[in-house]
Amino acid sequence: MRLPVALTIAGSDSGGGAGIQADLKTFAVLGVHGTSAITAITAQNTTGVTDILELPVALVSEQIAVVVEDMGVQAAKTGMLSSAAIIATVADAVQRYQIRNLVVDPVMVAKGGAKLLRDDAVAAMRERLIPLAAVVTPNLPEAAALLGREIQSLEERRQAARDLVAMGARVAVVKAGHAEADVIDVYFDGSQLVELSGERIQTPNTHGSGCVFSAAITAGLARGEDPLDAVRRAKNFITKAIANSLEIGRGHGPVNPAFGLRFGG
Repeated sequence: MRLPVALTIAGSDSGGGAGIQADLKTFAVLGVHGTSAITAITAQNTTGVTDILELPVALVSEQIAVVVEDMGVQAAKTGMLSSAAIIATVADAVQRYQIRNLVVDPVMVAKGGAKLLRDDAVAAMRERLIPLAAVVTPNLPEAAALLGREIQSLEERRQAARDLVAMGARVAVVKAGHAEADVIDVYFDGSQLVELSGERIQTPNTHGSGCVFSAAITAGLARGEDPLDAVRRAKNFITKAIANSLEIGRGHGPVNPAFGLRFGG
């Protein structure tokens, strides 16, 4: 049996709700073999992050190399990259191995508020990684950090998507989860601008939502879907994962990418 191979380059979440763990669960559920290159180890649970250890850039690079050289990778995604040095290492590997289907989830802050990207690394993200992205998936605070201005209204989201494509990404999806009113995500691919409406699900348990959304897009690209179809399917998938989120821990519980699985008698 052959499955498409997808690679996640991200941090490890000891609580299992986000990062590498969320990505691999999403890949498995969506019929893609998941591989990983861990950039950092975090000690975290539903209430927050208590410690972070970045891995050496040589080890990050080697993880990517051994996976790509042996298995081949149909699509890859990035999550927590933490530092400018790690971003540069990942960008070099993406170029070296000509990974075209790269989804960049510009993770900057954990659900509990801990910084996951150093301030001096934002420029590296903007200059080195965004231009390599097949799809970039910022939420509103992340888009604001990348573009240097506040983004809130629907028109501001439209312009942000255009500007991220002008920055080099082939597709930008500006997510509206942090918007005050509507929850319309904006998709732009350089020619067509598509507004993707959604429903706001009232739950505190949204830990890992950005990871699962970007992983679902990556799985779609690995299976050969075009970007708009992959994004549409991913939006439907994350909506169901949030609607079926898990009541675990004392803080923000995780979304549930395995919502379609049923266990027991």
